[in-house]
Amino acid sequence: MVVFLRRIRLVSLCAAVLPLLILWSCGLARKATHVRPSSADYVKEIESAYHLDRQQRMIIEEAYSWLGTPYAYAMQDKGEGTDCSGMVMAVYRDVAGCLLPRNSAKQAEFCERIEEKDARIGDLVFFATGKDPEKISHVGIIVDPDNFIHASTTKGVVVSKFHTPYYTARLKMYGRVPKHKSGRD
Repeated sequence: MVVFLRRIRLVSLCAAVLPLLILWSCGLARKATHVRPSSADYVKEIESAYHLDRQQRMIIEEAYSWLGTPYAYAMQDKGEGTDCSGMVMAVYRDVAGCLLPRNSAKQAEFCERIEEKDARIGDLVFFATGKDPEKISHVGIIVDPDNFIHASTTKGVVVSKFHTPYYTARLKMYGRVPKHKSGRD
């Protein structure tokens, strides 16, 4: 009888604790796979994990300062709104003093094309999200090996994962902004 009661207590304890453990572990998994919007803490984590140089760190910090900016076609204003190429253009202008072209297709032409294996934090990633599956129409900045920051037409400036079915199917190229070159010459 004593053994039976102990088993009941153990089962009851497990039944009470198990849902809490599941919720707690799901929370940890979410934290591990979801980029937090606290840019200072996140940039410190990325900087130490991936040994960022000064410019990479500044690009990520500036890009993160755009989080939550609403989407607005043909704009690049943190307060009023931005589109994808406008945010990228403003980040590189303000951090690196580089004047990129205004639209994503021209930004792709401006960049040095690189292989995925060579892409690093601060590089650009280009997608064909429009009607033409071959025409580049969207750009973002790589913030870590799994995520990029961009201006979503529905959510504004957000961080998204590369390897979702939507983005994987539309990824066209990775690009590196050349040093000491201006897209507005």
